[in-house]
Amino acid sequence: MNFISKGSKLYSILKFKCPRCHEGRIFESSNPYNLRKIFKMEETCSHCGLRYEIEPAFFYGAMYVSYGYAVAIFVATYVIMNWVYDPGVWDMVIALAVILFFGSPLLFRLARITWMNLFIKYRPDKRGGNFK
Repeated sequence: MNFISKGSKLYSILKFKCPRCHEGRIFESSNPYNLRKIFKMEETCSHCGLRYEIEPAFFYGAMYVSYGYAVAIFVATYVIMNWVYDPGVWDMVIALAVILFFGSPLLFRLARITWMNLFIKYRPDKRGGNFK
């Protein structure tokens, strides 16, 4: 089985597609570094009609997902840097700051789409409404 094929959660997360139909886009701009549209999301899926913000403040939970991703990135950076050479504290701080600064827009989007995929199942046959 291909883990990144249509129908898998990973497909929706990595392609930034609607968690229900895996067709519609989530964000207005496909470029996470488009600063004018960095936080702009579509309200509903253009293909299946799913309303992305299920309830007010739904995406507050994505902050916890973002934190988890950031911790994973920090641990991976620490392990890789220690594997390559013996970094000092300031080497580590600078590396992590640069990675976090440039990776934040992508991390923001990954956290939101991951959060959505925790609650919305893949149902390509459904159209309209949220959990019908």
